[in-house]
Amino acid sequence: MNVDDARLTAIGLLTEVHAGLMGRLQPVLAEAGLSEIDFETVIRLARSPHQRLRMSDLAAQTGLSTSGVTRVVDRLERESLVRREACASDRRASYATLTDTGRERLEGLLPQHLQDIESWFTGLLEPQELQAFLCSLRKIRAVVRPCATAGAVENEVPARP
Repeated sequence: MNVDDARLTAIGLLTEVHAGLMGRLQPVLAEAGLSEIDFETVIRLARSPHQRLRMSDLAAQTGLSTSGVTRVVDRLERESLVRREACASDRRASYATLTDTGRERLEGLLPQHLQDIESWFTGLLEPQELQAFLCSLRKIRAVVRPCATAGAVENEVPARP
């Protein structure tokens, strides 16, 4: 039994770093009235074409089940941060769209959130280290979560009416 295996160290470090970062970043999200999954949902919508995604793509990107993403969107919709829009070409599908209120909430927390990311994560790496790290993360994500960018391609989203 080789408990000093570098593979165990790699996954252990990744887990520890993620937990540590989320513990440091969470207070700013909480102050804005957002849980981690609320923030992930809102930021994914903000970074998507037309600031919207099909509900199924949002579920794939967040790793939630379809019922799980429905519950998150329901909650965000009650807070007027997100709204649902019917798909004009497919009555079975709907979109989650970031609202003006959602953008304002995000704009209010992003400066501090980005400063925190810089202080506790990206700012600790030299520019070339950061680029190599991002490349490595994308390579791993392509294998373990290939659907993490579902719906992110501009031409997959019909123009808004």
